[in-house]
Amino acid sequence: MSTSSSTPHAPGAGDAQVVAGFGVQDESGLEVHAPKDAAAGVTAVRVSMERALSHMGPKRTGQTLLKLNQADGFDCMSCAWPDPDPDERHAAEFCENGAKAVAEEATRARATPEFFARHSIADLDAHDEYWLGQQGRITHPMVKRPGGTHYEQIGWDDAFALVAQHLTGLDSPDEAIFYTSGRASNESAFVYQLFIRAFGTNNLPDCSNMCHESTSVALAESIGIGKGSVSLRDIYDAELIVIAGQNPGTNHPRMLSALEIAKRRGAKIISINPLREAGLVNFRNPQKPRGVVGRGTPIADLHLPIRINGDLALFQAIGHLLEQWGAVDSAFVEQYTAGYDAWAEHVRALDWDVVAAATGLSREQIEEAARMIADSDATIYCWAMGLTQHRNAVATIKEVVNLALVRGDIGKRGAGVCPVRGHSNVQGDRTMGIWEKAPDHFLDALQAEFGFDPPREHGYDTVDAVRALRDGKAKVFMGLGGNFVHAVSDTDVAAEALRKAELTVHVSTKINRSHLTHGETALILPTLGRTEIDVRASGPQFVTVEDSMSSVHASRGPLEPASPELRSETAIVCGIARATLRQDDGSDVHGIDWDAMAEDYGIIRGHISRVVPGCEDYERKVDRPGGFVLPHPPRDSRTFRTTSGKGEIAVSPIEVLHVPDGHLLLQTLRSHDQFNTTIYGLSDRYRGIEDARRVVMVHPDDVAALGWNEGDVVDLVTHWEDDDVDRVAPGFRIVSYDTPRGTAAAYYPETNPLVPLDSVAEHSNTPTSKSVVIRLVPASATRDGEGADGTQDATESDTEHRSRPNPEPLHLS
Repeated sequence: MSTSSSTPHAPGAGDAQVVAGFGVQDESGLEVHAPKDAAAGVTAVRVSMERALSHMGPKRTGQTLLKLNQADGFDCMSCAWPDPDPDERHAAEFCENGAKAVAEEATRARATPEFFARHSIADLDAHDEYWLGQQGRITHPMVKRPGGTHYEQIGWDDAFALVAQHLTGLDSPDEAIFYTSGRASNESAFVYQLFIRAFGTNNLPDCSNMCHESTSVALAESIGIGKGSVSLRDIYDAELIVIAGQNPGTNHPRMLSALEIAKRRGAKIISINPLREAGLVNFRNPQKPRGVVGRGTPIADLHLPIRINGDLALFQAIGHLLEQWGAVDSAFVEQYTAGYDAWAEHVRALDWDVVAAATGLSREQIEEAARMIADSDATIYCWAMGLTQHRNAVATIKEVVNLALVRGDIGKRGAGVCPVRGHSNVQGDRTMGIWEKAPDHFLDALQAEFGFDPPREHGYDTVDAVRALRDGKAKVFMGLGGNFVHAVSDTDVAAEALRKAELTVHVSTKINRSHLTHGETALILPTLGRTEIDVRASGPQFVTVEDSMSSVHASRGPLEPASPELRSETAIVCGIARATLRQDDGSDVHGIDWDAMAEDYGIIRGHISRVVPGCEDYERKVDRPGGFVLPHPPRDSRTFRTTSGKGEIAVSPIEVLHVPDGHLLLQTLRSHDQFNTTIYGLSDRYRGIEDARRVVMVHPDDVAALGWNEGDVVDLVTHWEDDDVDRVAPGFRIVSYDTPRGTAAAYYPETNPLVPLDSVAEHSNTPTSKSVVIRLVPASATRDGEGADGTQDATESDTEHRSRPNPEPLHLS
């Protein structure tokens, strides 16, 4: 349903515009082509090599890509898809987006102190995110003084002292917020949470709060651990794989290789997604002859083009049919589950008219999917942000688990639940204690190991962190990686919140928007990347990471650092901790030897082995090829650490999201040329959209019904009744696209200003970025109109609906 024309749209209003918080946006080169019907292939190889060679040159390209995801190399800083066993890996064990991620980090471009002297902060803020990223690696610590217009060079010791001065000057440790991106290694995450708790707070928001927190809550309450229950080998051995709310061709491309193996072994695949994505249509594996000169491998046997937010109704309808057909593993249900009778009574009363309204699917389509599940003896359920970022996300994921439980698909080969994490070590960071509500047993272990009593009161998650900064309850913000202001919802509110801080600190490799949305004093502390050699006084170091399937392994970079001034994340955290917790005699207030940990990461791993459940003998396990797999009781022994001691089958009412006439339901998503908030380029190749990002994809019948034409420039407006504010994302071109009627899609972070801070998932507090009610209005009609004004809910206003797991999870997830 997309135009196949390759003619650029004629320039018009909105082609070049300045958008607050996004710089100059030039959409004049937009071209729209027909979407692709296959992912990867020779084009992916060509694009990978072009990006790598242009950023790194031939030598560095070979040094990095041949070590990427190898047992003796470094872990990709992009997605968290697991690696095959060491003896099953290819020489080129990476995907197109992995190559782009490496090229971005290992670029030869440098942002030196001289660069910052030439460019004021206001000048940098006028550029878009893509331009900022292309300026290269930051080479020296930089500071913005009060009243200053530029970042200036600062020495490391002075930078650490400045952070310490602000932290120790606070009235309470709870006035500081410490954010973590999923890029941080296990070692840096462990010392980071240790420092923060030694300082006296649990304000540890992280990127998981914005993505898979709904998964963590749902799984912890359903099966007792917030992690997936499958291995890569299970993917190969599955009879059926259900992929819901996930686009592996762009967001987890190496998953396609695993799906190809499963298909060759006879597996069937169901794709559940509003858009028909190329990677779930066909995969042309560039490492196989059939992927280069053949027809590739068809992936999805059934595609269900579900209406946005209709997944809960779909899975409940499938449950209704399974129960009606008697397609239930009664022995498993009797021995290992609780709550079946209440669930069965609930799904028997299913209203098919409600299901049709919620899903946009026919009963025949749903019955076909249900029959495939009923006929499978080993089914894996995969999902990502398409399920987790809705008001009812936790209930939806519990309904997925319900299907796995009633079919006995937990704790057996080729079956289980598989949430696919989107950032390389986001799961490992949580395992290491990056959590604002860590369980008491973890805090007790910290106390036993280090001799101080950690704070017990829960801290701020990401949404509450923004509220606290906005309201003046927090005065210092530190980010260990990431681009916070573009990652969170309600961009305008988040930006103003950060600007109210007395100090903002970012540990980063490259310039991003958060450096330009700063507090009164601001620091950029440049760090080593995954691609770089890390040598300390005790010798060469390595770090560890955990993938989506709980496999933990080592990572060692092959390149010389981008600058001799760079320090590792671990060394930076230890330097700040030492400066902040130092007593007058020079000793640490708790007797923690930060210098020793900064110089020898093996010491950190020794602490991890005695504090983190499942990490006993950590140093030995992680240093062997391929590492080791953490315990997962439901997978390993069908043991469930839940209230009943069994897998909990939950009952959830179906709620149909109401969309007023003249409005659309918007999902925010990535292009093929980005990773989270990092923009690699302007080519969403698989969807046929080139050289522009401010586009909104709408069904052609909706385009006509709403009185618009293909290529019209509009503003996207949403009205949040709770604060009676119109939020606006200006200057988007309409692209006709095959998305379900009444729905739309557009890229984030450009659409994050539309997601109200207070619009969150029940129980997890995850922003509802996949279900935003919008209307289209003529461009510029609202440019100077009302915006979010900071009159949203107070901190901890969501307490009543947030999850409080009981019993507490043994494994942090």
